[in-house]
Amino acid sequence: MSNSLRPIRIALTKGRLEKDTVAVFEKLGYDCNELINKGRKLILQIPDRNIEVVLAKAADVITYVEHGVCDLGVVGKDTIMEHGGSFFEVADLGFGRCKFALAVKKGSDFYSGYNIKTIATKYPNVAREYFAEKGMDIEIIKIEGSVELAPLVGLSDGIVDIVETGTTLKENGLEVAEDVAYISARLIVNTASLKLRKEELEPLIDAIQQGSAR
Repeated sequence: MSNSLRPIRIALTKGRLEKDTVAVFEKLGYDCNELINKGRKLILQIPDRNIEVVLAKAADVITYVEHGVCDLGVVGKDTIMEHGGSFFEVADLGFGRCKFALAVKKGSDFYSGYNIKTIATKYPNVAREYFAEKGMDIEIIKIEGSVELAPLVGLSDGIVDIVETGTTLKENGLEVAEDVAYISARLIVNTASLKLRKEELEPLIDAIQQGSAR
């Protein structure tokens, strides 16, 4: 099926960003019945707009948009910063707000002394780039689970992680030493789709931007 015949396909990050995006579609008056009562389905229809919604993990949203199997995607800026990719980032949708922060054990001074500092993180590329801009050599340890553990057991001097309220940090005796970057949901577009389906995509992009405005 050629691009011009198939529905516009938009990849949504499963979970909170998915719910926030569906709320935008509802605000725009789209038929979201299938999105709301989705069961275990991963490809869903917005029939009145000829739009197909694909539900995926954050990093996979970027992959689907990059490879052109989805025309658009909604993904957090954190995923874009960590994974990069070849696509257009066309809008800050304003929801899903949080931040990357450097956190340390309460009362400790991350920058004291001359030893090479160790950072534990799920986001090695974000951490590496942040400290490279400061001209610092650091050792990075990739953590898959609760990154807050690393400074507590002596594995790292600090962590770079996503912080929303800071409650988890406080409960584990950690505190934010520095804000690294502010994050929110972004609308991304496949580069070829924006050229080939410009007349279809531009009104949809404008509508999503307007619908997400608070």
